[in-house]
Amino acid sequence: MNSHSRISGVSAIARAPKISIAMKPVEAAPSQTSGLGAVLRQTKYVISENPITGFAFALFLLFGVAAIFGPWIVPYDPLATNTAIQLQPPSWAHWFGTDQYGRDLFSRVVVATRLDMTIAITSVALVFALGGISGIAAGYFGGWIDIVVSRLADMIMAFPLFVLAMGIVAALGNTVTNIVIATAIINFPLYARIARAEANVRREAGFVMAARLSGNSEWRILFSQILPNVMPIMVVQMSLTMGYAVLNAAGLSFIGLGVRPPTPEWGIMVADGAGYIVSGEWWVALFPGLTLMLAVFCFNLLGDGLRDIVDPQRRT
Repeated sequence: MNSHSRISGVSAIARAPKISIAMKPVEAAPSQTSGLGAVLRQTKYVISENPITGFAFALFLLFGVAAIFGPWIVPYDPLATNTAIQLQPPSWAHWFGTDQYGRDLFSRVVVATRLDMTIAITSVALVFALGGISGIAAGYFGGWIDIVVSRLADMIMAFPLFVLAMGIVAALGNTVTNIVIATAIINFPLYARIARAEANVRREAGFVMAARLSGNSEWRILFSQILPNVMPIMVVQMSLTMGYAVLNAAGLSFIGLGVRPPTPEWGIMVADGAGYIVSGEWWVALFPGLTLMLAVFCFNLLGDGLRDIVDPQRRT
């Protein structure tokens, strides 16, 4: 092809009409809903898809209502004695029967919910503040912090945990505060080890490196990046530990090292009724023990539901 034909071809292309392509504007992606809305939707989904989890949440709500409003909704004074109606079986007047002092067992079981739930929640909050935070710091920083936390956890686990709780309460005195402290101490190794392992895995993650390169301090990264990513598994552990805390408080009360009578408490009531089972007054120990079993059962089932709710990887 000569130069004249090439020039003619270029001129023809230049004279060709320009075709304008109408570009459709790209629609903005729908904005994501807030974190609270996503959690609420996930909660509704988990409860609707898993009836057992829904039952656990309903049972937890029932215990919460009993703990908050129990002293005002019970039909009788839980401390009032009446020897004329002692050891009466369950009836319409006394749904759970009466104990050896004529006290209404239903009122005592409902009122005891506040004390047992308070011990469980307070002890779990304390052990999370001590064991959870120290475990995260040990896993993230390592060094002497890791050595101190790990050796402290090993030292506590060298003792049988319930025996250690008995020794702490016996040494400090059988008060509610000391029961909370003892329960938090025996659960310290569990929280510290779980938090340490999770933080150790995430301390070299990409989002941590990005936060460090952005100029954030190490402690700021610890609380703003590491802690939120460790919280899902810690929340599940907190739910399971609440059941163990209730059982531990009841066990201490059962052997005489817990809450002192006549304060309504599930472990005390089971201990009071244990001697009457042989003589046929089964209701004195049955209903407090059944309530204790349902509380532990509720918290254990609640852990699976909370894992599905708070873990971002499980949200749909």
